[in-house]
Amino acid sequence: MKKAIQNLSILFSMLTLVAIFTSCSDDDDSSSTDDGPSSNAIELNGQVTEDMMLDASEEYQLTGVFSVESGATLTIPAGTTINTNTGTDVYIVVQMGADIIIDGDPDAPVIMSPNEEGTWGGLVILGEGETTAGTNATAEVGGLIYGGSNNNDNSGSIEYLIIENSGAQINADSQYNGLTLYAVGSQTEIHDIAILNGEDDGIEFFGGAAVVSNVYIEDLQDDAIDWTEGWNGSLTNTYVLHTRDDFSTAIEADGNEEKPTIENFTAVSQTGGTALQFKSVSGANISGLSLSGYDTSVELADAEGDFANIQIEGQDSNPNNTYSNPSSVDLSIFSWINDALTEPETLSGQITADTSLDAAITYYLDGVLSIESGATLTIPAGTTINTATGTDVYIAVQQGADIVINGTPSAPVRMKPSEPGTWGGLVILGEGETTAGVDATAEVGGLIYGGTDNSDDSGHIEYLIIENSGAQINADSQYNGLTLYAVGSETYIDNIVLLNGEDDGIEFFGGAAVVTNVYVEDLQDDAIDWTEGWNGSLTNTYVLHTRDDFSTALEADGNTEQPTIENFTAISETGGTALQFKSVSGAIITGLSLTGYDTTVELADAEGDFANIMIDGVISDPTNTYDADATVDVSMFDWRNN
Repeated sequence: MKKAIQNLSILFSMLTLVAIFTSCSDDDDSSSTDDGPSSNAIELNGQVTEDMMLDASEEYQLTGVFSVESGATLTIPAGTTINTNTGTDVYIVVQMGADIIIDGDPDAPVIMSPNEEGTWGGLVILGEGETTAGTNATAEVGGLIYGGSNNNDNSGSIEYLIIENSGAQINADSQYNGLTLYAVGSQTEIHDIAILNGEDDGIEFFGGAAVVSNVYIEDLQDDAIDWTEGWNGSLTNTYVLHTRDDFSTAIEADGNEEKPTIENFTAVSQTGGTALQFKSVSGANISGLSLSGYDTSVELADAEGDFANIQIEGQDSNPNNTYSNPSSVDLSIFSWINDALTEPETLSGQITADTSLDAAITYYLDGVLSIESGATLTIPAGTTINTATGTDVYIAVQQGADIVINGTPSAPVRMKPSEPGTWGGLVILGEGETTAGVDATAEVGGLIYGGTDNSDDSGHIEYLIIENSGAQINADSQYNGLTLYAVGSETYIDNIVLLNGEDDGIEFFGGAAVVTNVYVEDLQDDAIDWTEGWNGSLTNTYVLHTRDDFSTALEADGNTEQPTIENFTAISETGGTALQFKSVSGAIITGLSLTGYDTTVELADAEGDFANIMIDGVISDPTNTYDADATVDVSMFDWRNN
């Protein structure tokens, strides 16, 4: 992903780009320095004549004019990145009668940006609203047609969109903008837009009545906001930052006496210049204006202009007023921009000294991250670790090492792949007892575990979400979400969520780990699995199966140790087996509630004995449905959605 926009990072005071393991480029140029698109990139150009939806998991390259034709809808889902060529013949255009749906969200905005030095044509939308240029006017871009008589026209919806490095030169007199709205109507939904580092305007309105809100614009060469041809819509919650000294204005208005509504407009210049410029007889109704650092606050560019046409807080505008009011826009509403553009710190290799991550930094696990004996890795609340996929991507806490995961209900720690596929999850290696013996070798990476201390302490974990684990190790085994090899009872593990994995949720290999408050949803194999004589406890577990290819809610294997399972609620929407016991394994279970399973308790091997499985003080009974009321309130895991 391209370099973060440095000025936005500074404003938020959120980032300290410190290389912890493998550092990223510290080039301050926010333009991409990538070598170009991969050979797998899907090329975008030509005409879209029927409804089309892009796929956020794919790589796209805009190589020319990509035109959405009348009657067609282009849908771009959250998290999609469109890399672009540069030049005047590279832009996306939505023709009159066509729709564009950009469904970004704060966690996964849509990004459009060149992957080479230079500028491109941005996003152009052509509507059927009113414009002083008349009906079926010809745009300065590509001879495109726009304009009609319907200011309520609807060209789709756009939310959480980032446009970078637009502004390619059309001719000697004009350039492309970031977002160009030709006669776009008021029913087109446009909000949460960021336009960064372009060589012309950020948003330019050519007539129409477009309504736009929550706009962040940084370092445009010309005007941040520009309108002409009688635009009569509104703009709400806009933040403009100028750090370059060759910009034109924060607002430039031209045309007739229409007065669009500008509400909550904050503009900051670090290099002087003009904030608001009005040409011809144009004007506006402005409220919530905050200007900082400009040499000129309001300017009339033409003799026929009138400051009375520009109403600011209900008064005629005054060029002698600096309008240096407190900011009317809370900059934090744009934190999603910085999150999206921040280049992740890469995690892999060995941690040999105590290390703390930073929740303000996005991390990317691209290999094995091993915390070595004597070292502690601390992960604070709110940290997200995105991961590559595959069998060589996991976090391992070696014997004698510690991990401290300090999530909270409002800011859990999250580990998940950033692409479709599975990864290896979190693996902890303790010195507890296991039937595999002392210094046993794990099926994962030849790691060593097992000793004689069932009270071993490998750290502290709370409010952790692990998603899409379960990469295939070999034909017989896969990774789990949380794998506890001989982990001792002094390791604190509480409030764990495991989602959508391809093997087990938690698997215990011996030891005496004590785990509380666990939510497991749609694991392909077993939600909970143990073997090698695990002799700890599991309290308050909620399991949900909606997929039909799972194995069990609980699978036990090994010797006659009987770990304690207290308050275990499992629900299946697809039948299947709830509890399966292999060999001579057993458990002491209280507070069991099962719903929707074909089989409640099953012995997988001839040597098994239902007497080894005590449920609410009674020998287990495979004919009992155990359909008591849920013993675990699922609402206690609502934090998983934070």
